[in-house]
Amino acid sequence: MSDIRKVPYSSGTTYARQATDEDDIEDRDFECDRDSDLEHDRDIGLERNNGDEFEGSGENDNQDPDDNLMDHEDNQTSPRPRSPSAHRHEYQPSARTSSSRLQSPHYAWTQSDRYAENTKPVLVRNTTIWTATNDGHKVLTGDLLMHHSVVKVISDVPLSMIQQLKSENMNLEIVDAHGAWVTPGIVDLHSHIGVGSAPELDGTDDTNSYKDPILPWLRSIDALNTHDVSYELTMAGGVTTAQILPGSADNIGGQAFIMKLRPTADCSPSSMLLEPPYTLNGSHFDCSLTPHWQHMNAYDITRLDSAWNFCASYDHARKLRSIQDDFCAKAESGSWDDLAGKIFPEDLQWESLVNLSIHCYEAVDLDGIVRLMNEFEFPVASFHHTGETYLIPELLKKTWGGTPAIALFASNFRKKREAYRGLEFTPWVLAEHGINIVMKSGHPVVNSRYLLHEAAQAHFYGLDPTLTLLSVTYTPATAMGMGHQIGMLKADVVIWSSHPLSLASTPTQVYIDGIPQLSLPGRHVTKGPTTSPHTPNFDSEKVAAVAHKGIPPLEPRSVKGALFVNVSGLYMRGGGSTGVVHVSEKVGSVGVKDGRVMCVGQCSDFAEGAVNIVDLEGGTITPGLTSFGTPLGLMEIRLEPSTNDGSVYNLLDEDLPAVLGDKVVRAQDGLMFGGQNLLLAYHGGVTTAITAPSGTFLRALHMGISMSSRIGVSTQVAALRNMLFGEGRDKGQTMLVLDVESADIMATLLRLKDEYEAHSGRELHLTFAGATESHLLAHEIARAGVNVIVTQSRPYPSTWEQRRILAGLPITQESLVTALLKAGVNYNARNTRFEVGWLLLTSSGTIDPTTALALATTNLEKALGVRREMPQDLVAYRGGDVFEFEAKVVGVISETLGRTDLFV
Repeated sequence: MSDIRKVPYSSGTTYARQATDEDDIEDRDFECDRDSDLEHDRDIGLERNNGDEFEGSGENDNQDPDDNLMDHEDNQTSPRPRSPSAHRHEYQPSARTSSSRLQSPHYAWTQSDRYAENTKPVLVRNTTIWTATNDGHKVLTGDLLMHHSVVKVISDVPLSMIQQLKSENMNLEIVDAHGAWVTPGIVDLHSHIGVGSAPELDGTDDTNSYKDPILPWLRSIDALNTHDVSYELTMAGGVTTAQILPGSADNIGGQAFIMKLRPTADCSPSSMLLEPPYTLNGSHFDCSLTPHWQHMNAYDITRLDSAWNFCASYDHARKLRSIQDDFCAKAESGSWDDLAGKIFPEDLQWESLVNLSIHCYEAVDLDGIVRLMNEFEFPVASFHHTGETYLIPELLKKTWGGTPAIALFASNFRKKREAYRGLEFTPWVLAEHGINIVMKSGHPVVNSRYLLHEAAQAHFYGLDPTLTLLSVTYTPATAMGMGHQIGMLKADVVIWSSHPLSLASTPTQVYIDGIPQLSLPGRHVTKGPTTSPHTPNFDSEKVAAVAHKGIPPLEPRSVKGALFVNVSGLYMRGGGSTGVVHVSEKVGSVGVKDGRVMCVGQCSDFAEGAVNIVDLEGGTITPGLTSFGTPLGLMEIRLEPSTNDGSVYNLLDEDLPAVLGDKVVRAQDGLMFGGQNLLLAYHGGVTTAITAPSGTFLRALHMGISMSSRIGVSTQVAALRNMLFGEGRDKGQTMLVLDVESADIMATLLRLKDEYEAHSGRELHLTFAGATESHLLAHEIARAGVNVIVTQSRPYPSTWEQRRILAGLPITQESLVTALLKAGVNYNARNTRFEVGWLLLTSSGTIDPTTALALATTNLEKALGVRREMPQDLVAYRGGDVFEFEAKVVGVISETLGRTDLFV
């Protein structure tokens, strides 16, 4: 059976493509067979793993060779990923595992519609292939062949096919993956890349329109900036396709379009379209085409207004559909006399209210949309953000047209009231109810370069590993209605340095439409763990969090003494170049009393008393981390002013109240204790937070100089000079922390430091915080003795003054961190252990564990002028690698408080 599909071409003309039986992939399984003609590999200069062809013909031949992808210690269900019922292009993977060759669904195609002339065929040898088939459980070893922008065969590539390519002088490129993991290209269901461009400029800000709350006729493709520098960064994270959405300022924000992210010869948004829709403007309803984007909440109107806006819009759309249905019924029945002189009724403004993606957070919003769906009988492809869906899984199943996919952040919660009850366990909870999970970036809210790490966090907090990988590949592809094009190994392929769910995972090559996107040779990327992380058991935490509707009690249980057993390693503050020492490996036991370590190793006498025994199951004890750059203790819900300390006065922008005099504003005066953010940081291993008052210029002895200020940079520097050189300044040393991103401003400040010290005869202890472009002056900064606190160890060019980033692997061999360390700068990382772990695992050996810990402890304190000896506050982690998505904090040994706080 075949049909003709009329599709607008990128040039503005139309073309017709005949869809053959091979295109209708929902009607057939992958074709599998076994070919023995690989014995002649040596004749064409190719080598097999261990010199042999892939062996085995039993039922388990194609399972993960290390049985590492599917292992998960938590008892949880693994529901079958299901496409929304409205999508006709649902592919059901073959369950057969007896063959070692898996032919792509595009095997019968001669070439892809997106084929670019002169693209070389690529043979990737010696791979471990996660296919995304068989509900994500099918893993093969072997080779993969791409030709004409189509994945032709995976696992065993026939010799005859290779010989044919050579005979046709196709310039076959051969890549040895050395056993590396290969996956389909990552798919981002929710991105604003290209409409909210980087760097952020007024002339490229097309994310939102503020003309009306109901704007379904707006289209993201009409504003897509092909010069957004985010494309290269995002592809470097393995993301090959993104659904580009308008922003969230309107009730209905407009239409989304699905784009391949690679550059094209046409340099146009149209040429980036994954699959041009049936018509860009028109009334043709096809549930398999691109879903449109609808928002649940506008920020300047109430939910009552929003609900009425939706009802009125869908009432209008329902009336239009009724008229269209009547026209079609007459045409189908042959009542042509009734249609004489009439044309099909269309309304371009309302045609797009067909198949939707909806942004909403809270249960009340979701309930309203479900009622609306059932009243007006329209399907929803996916709900986005949806922080409270863990409370209402059964409600989601009552939606008209089938349960939508749920697109989530891993941990981006609590910045506004509607997101305050969001949970890290939501993906796990929904999966237990058989609901499809998608992890998304909301780029640039979360840098989409690290979308796979976003998914890995969901795995850390309990989501099944196969569902985790599906959540950024096949599940979002089917939610887009594009499972026939993307989400499995069809045209886009990523080779990873590590197991995809490892914190160390970095692409060594990304192929989009068979075209390699990374220019830096993969050999520069450090090879990481090849097995899936052994994630902790969060059963009790999940139950408590759901029971308390997202705000569980987080206060620890405090004890005087404790004995930690099965301890594999102990790090403490001490001497050495970093201020952190590795006390011992295979410690065995650590006894603590009143927040102090009393014994290490043999603690039999200590165990005889009344003491709490905590099994670390091979875990580690390390110094507590120090946080800087986040307003912990001063801010609870960022977008709710009544929950925050507020901003200090900007001396350059407003008159300072006389009552303040010349007194310094102190952050400690505005501290708030017991908030969820503080307690969650404590549960994450952060024992110390250094927090500055919020503001734009002068924040006590912490200041900011930025090109984004309403006051010019030269004026800001002049004000700082006047403050430093003014009369009556204290004698001796001066300590100053400056938030600064631009290398040009840093150069000015280095000159100011020299000028001040020559004039006053006193030393100016200067620290740059933020410092995105500090690599450009790394040696000058080191010579000046200036400290640097990088608040984004994974830099992103959000603003103009951050545009000259050092992206790191796989784009540049050096990263911001390694460049500063090699120049001898006292560099400091901030925030959680995952950030520190990522620095360690991706540093190509530049950073060792003690240095990594120092970056978030002793180095940071030194940079901020902490002169006193800090207390020996330690954190106990249970199980696994403390620097991976594995170990879990179970206790804090606090010398400061004279006690041990337990979370178990």
